[in-house]
Amino acid sequence: MGKKMVTVVKKAVERYGKDKTRLLDVIRDVQSELGCVSNDTIAEIARNINLSTVDVDGVATFYHFFSKEPVGKYSVYLNNSVTAMMNGRTAVARAFSEAAGIGFGKTTSDGLIGLFDTSCVGMNDQEPAAIINGVVFTRLTPDKAKSLVAAMKAGKNVQDMVKETGDGANQSELIKSMVKNNIRKKGQVLLAPFESGSAIKAALAKKPEAVIEEVKVSNLRGRGGAGFPTGMKWDFCRKAVGKKHFVVCNADEGEPGTFKDRVILTEIPEMLFEGMAIGGYAVGAKLGILYLRAEYMYLQKYLENVLDKLRSKKILGNNAGGKKGFNFDIEIKMGAGAYICGEESALIESAEGKRGEPRNRPPFPAQSGYMNQPTTVNNVETYCAVSRIMLQGGKWFKAIGTEQSSGTKLLSVSGDCNKPGVYEVEFGTTIQSLLEMVDGTSAKAVQVGGPSGNCIGSKDFGRKICFSDLATGGSMILFGQNRDLLEMVRNFMEFFAEESCGWCVPCRAGNVLLLNKLEKIMEGHGTESDLKELESWCKIVKSMSRCGLGQTSPNPIYTTLQNFRDVYEARINKGADYLTSFDLAASVAESCKVANRKPILHEEH
Repeated sequence: MGKKMVTVVKKAVERYGKDKTRLLDVIRDVQSELGCVSNDTIAEIARNINLSTVDVDGVATFYHFFSKEPVGKYSVYLNNSVTAMMNGRTAVARAFSEAAGIGFGKTTSDGLIGLFDTSCVGMNDQEPAAIINGVVFTRLTPDKAKSLVAAMKAGKNVQDMVKETGDGANQSELIKSMVKNNIRKKGQVLLAPFESGSAIKAALAKKPEAVIEEVKVSNLRGRGGAGFPTGMKWDFCRKAVGKKHFVVCNADEGEPGTFKDRVILTEIPEMLFEGMAIGGYAVGAKLGILYLRAEYMYLQKYLENVLDKLRSKKILGNNAGGKKGFNFDIEIKMGAGAYICGEESALIESAEGKRGEPRNRPPFPAQSGYMNQPTTVNNVETYCAVSRIMLQGGKWFKAIGTEQSSGTKLLSVSGDCNKPGVYEVEFGTTIQSLLEMVDGTSAKAVQVGGPSGNCIGSKDFGRKICFSDLATGGSMILFGQNRDLLEMVRNFMEFFAEESCGWCVPCRAGNVLLLNKLEKIMEGHGTESDLKELESWCKIVKSMSRCGLGQTSPNPIYTTLQNFRDVYEARINKGADYLTSFDLAASVAESCKVANRKPILHEEH
């Protein structure tokens, strides 16, 4: 292994020109060849790329899809998000375990199969789903799981295990995925017909300042959820002093329940890339970076091919779009599994080949972003909207939606409804109207904006989807009448406890404390004081955390306490001052059995 390891590492490092910003790619390629990145391997990577061992180790241990231990020739990552659990994930996991002969988090003794839990993989409309060696498998059943294990034991190629392909570009030779788009409603902005090359041509007919002004007129706000005015962000970036300017696209949609960017990347990537090029023209950038989440690696070759075609059409590259002197190109950088990288400064750190930890702000990315240069970071959907604005005009766009929320919003709908999928609706659409669209009117609760958003009940179904009422990055999860909401909340809190980067105490410790308190209540040991503490702790974590993850992570508990307090009160012991959740008898039972002694507990004295 020693000689092979040295050779593999050297080739991987040279493949990326010893570029430190490509450290994630180096580690990924090495792990693909060797099955893991051991301490010795990390030291060898550090030596070859001229970094400290600590820096490389920090990156290798930060991301979910990197491992110091062998992950198996076939590494199975099974989604454990809420909708996966709602659709039979437990039985599928059991089938994988029984067929492989191991539990999750383990690799078979012969190193053939590894089974691992993973959070949302962007397939909420077709769960349970798993990623095996980068290949996506959807709508899994126990029987399908057993068949997949049998195929692994027979040594089959993972891609050959895909028996059916989805719709649209999912059928293309460069994807050949069983993923389905499930586009249910097309609007006039994103999913209307688009001619490649038209948007950049329209933009280049204007001066850069005029492009920014048109975006300002449109009142386009960021579609990632925060809703910052796009034109204003571009203006800040253009005016910022720097040797270079950069355009970055955030395609790390890790919010559980969100998958609309996946559909854009599959069906209208040209519209996205033109939007990035328009952004490059507006802010004075020569390079755009598409930061693509690891779970969407199955789209990478396809997207690289789309970029090549755009270069051949002169839409990208030197004199891009036919504009003399405008040289702009786009490169793809892959994530490696970290929800925190959806935060723009953490994403930039990751794109630079580092741990995805949020930066202190200010300075903001528009002043000091990628490689400490002025950078605009926008969402996939935002760039696509820019392309349409260049074609139809800012006033046209602003006339759609509401006064404060212009245009349309692409929604990812999943959970207890008969028509899960992607819907393009105008801002101002009510939750009730959406429920009717998706055939989910029997829902008792809707999780708006994913776990970090708001869980609302029927009394709020008349509220509107817009920045001034119910803001959302796109995730909409429906829960039917028979669902245990606290089970849903526990799943979300387990996710946040796992995904916290650990930098600040309120988020690192606070989410674990909130989860433990929630479980105490669910196990029947809760009191009224526990509910008060839950609410108080939620406020502390929200107000004291360093970045958006911790500032929104208590929301599953906080919003259900506000809107479904009766669910909590039905589980607590009213009138009791305090109940411990610690079972002394159970904790000493095993040691007493070994010592052949009967435990003498306090109450027996």
